[in-house]
Amino acid sequence: MRLGVAQMYIADSIEENTSTILQLTEEASRRGITLLAFPEMSLTGYNPEVLGSSSFKEDLDRAMAELRDKAKECNMGLIVGRADLAGELLFNAATAILPDGREVTYHKIHLTSAEERYFAAGKAPAVFEFQGRKFGVIICRDQNFPELARDIASQKVSALFILSAHYYPPREARWKIEKNRALPIARAVENHFHVLLANAVGSHIGLISLGNSLIADPEGALVALADEASETILTCDLP
Repeated sequence: MRLGVAQMYIADSIEENTSTILQLTEEASRRGITLLAFPEMSLTGYNPEVLGSSSFKEDLDRAMAELRDKAKECNMGLIVGRADLAGELLFNAATAILPDGREVTYHKIHLTSAEERYFAAGKAPAVFEFQGRKFGVIICRDQNFPELARDIASQKVSALFILSAHYYPPREARWKIEKNRALPIARAVENHFHVLLANAVGSHIGLISLGNSLIADPEGALVALADEASETILTCDLP
């Protein structure tokens, strides 16, 4: 079973982000990937003007329908970061879209102080089953909390996906690279499973993300590491 993470630029447009995700999904399909994850908020972005627009729900519903069709067409599972509007609450979410029509949505538990102004916090971790294996999903700052990964590991998962968008001012983005690389590796070693981190690249909402998406094996070895600026796909094969 081949797993993948896509490193991508996030635009201030749901339509443009949808197009990028569809293109990367087609590339992943050609490479034999079975389950592919995209960065945090990769579908909607963080721009308050987009999230607060009168057409947001309609635009998001249209985009999700396109992704469902593509997952079915490619017979591939997609894990997509997005904003999720539930009633009057807005969540930073990740949705696993599976080709058989099932969907599992996770709401980020550990929000940053900036996110707390816009998003509600999630309550529980997410684990889903696909092709006879179980997979866990967390979002960005969740990686700082080892008990969350342990809870997921207790459910006998094969791999943990971390959807991130490490947007910072340029200097902070530079000095946090090593920390944001070390934490996924630590979670892999502690729980003896693969950890796959999908991160954004480029500028967004006046900040910058320096990529370094990665895949770590259960021993903590780096199977794959992306650069700071390219849209790319990393892969690994589960034994």
